[in-house]
Amino acid sequence: MRGRLDSIDWAILKELQNDGSITNVELARRVGLSAPPCLRRGRALETAGIIKAYRAMLDPKALGYEIVCFAMGQLDAQGKKELGAFQERIKHWSMVRECWILSGDIDFILKCVAPNLSAFQAFVSELTALANVRNVRTALTLDLVKDEPLVPIEDEALEKA
Repeated sequence: MRGRLDSIDWAILKELQNDGSITNVELARRVGLSAPPCLRRGRALETAGIIKAYRAMLDPKALGYEIVCFAMGQLDAQGKKELGAFQERIKHWSMVRECWILSGDIDFILKCVAPNLSAFQAFVSELTALANVRNVRTALTLDLVKDEPLVPIEDEALEKA
């Protein structure tokens, strides 16, 4: 699908990724379309699975989550059954906001939020007690330096499409 996106599609994606709450009328103005074709293009991007969802970005600290941390670990086994069980358990921990399965020395990395250090320590105890988890290392964040959307959409890509 990427090869079939034109500069207007890329512009729509860039604007929505920067502000998912933008109205269709404002979006259309910014990308140089009238509202009806802009809405059709946006819906087509949703149908194609390129736009997966719209979210509000919340401030964890303002909502009482003082700790943002990462847990990195190794599994004893990575068979389909073991990975499935691990992934299913991770999905049910609300403290885990992202989970990535990795290649290399680290098998998984979890981005977590917790109201305090005690809650995070309790989570780590549960995580390390899982049958297939060999070891876990953690890192508490000190400061957020950059927080960009997952997909970089450069202006040059908009012009070349």
